[in-house]
Amino acid sequence: MKILVVEDEAKVAGFIKRGLEQAHYEVDIASDGEEGIQKIREGDYQVILLDLLLPKISGWDLIPLIRQHNPMLPIVAITGKGSIEDRVRGLNLGCDDYLVKPFAFAELLARVDAQLRRVAALGLAELRVADLVLNPVRRKVTRAGRNIELSNKEFSLLEFLLRHKDQNVTREMIVENVWDSNYGKVTNVVDVYINYLRNKVDRGFEPRLIHTVRGAGYIIRSQEK
Repeated sequence: MKILVVEDEAKVAGFIKRGLEQAHYEVDIASDGEEGIQKIREGDYQVILLDLLLPKISGWDLIPLIRQHNPMLPIVAITGKGSIEDRVRGLNLGCDDYLVKPFAFAELLARVDAQLRRVAALGLAELRVADLVLNPVRRKVTRAGRNIELSNKEFSLLEFLLRHKDQNVTREMIVENVWDSNYGKVTNVVDVYINYLRNKVDRGFEPRLIHTVRGAGYIIRSQEK
């Protein structure tokens, strides 16, 4: 299990990292909000431990960016701001838990473990079409029992298609949800990544699952119509 600690206080980040590594977790550290969102978009993390008072991009502003990237990724806020108003704000923005400094490491570890159990239970609801299976928690994809290796962006695109199985999705919808961007900035990238996915998910398998809807976009389903 891999955890990202987004914390600008080096001593606090080091304390958390050492404790989690002793508990056999793999830990990365980001020292500001910009580094944090970059690592989240490029990495594969099971829990984010997030300080709310960060330089460059605050933790408050980072929460919705994380939620856009991965709605299921557990976020535990770690902060000195412990008022009821701050807790409510953090939870309403999308935090899954809220831990006020100073804290005992045993409590932090218990909260991390609780989030992992919660998400693991949700992860039992795998996304499927025909013999293609995607597990959003383990970030694992198989087809006909064979493992399929995908890049982070390919995985996110396939997950988006599967969450809209049997529905037409436009290129604009894909860009807004998978690239977190405006359509005009990445006009051709959707078609490129759809071809990447087809080469990995459809080539050598039957039936073909990813279909082009002329003039509309794409759809994932098990049969041609």
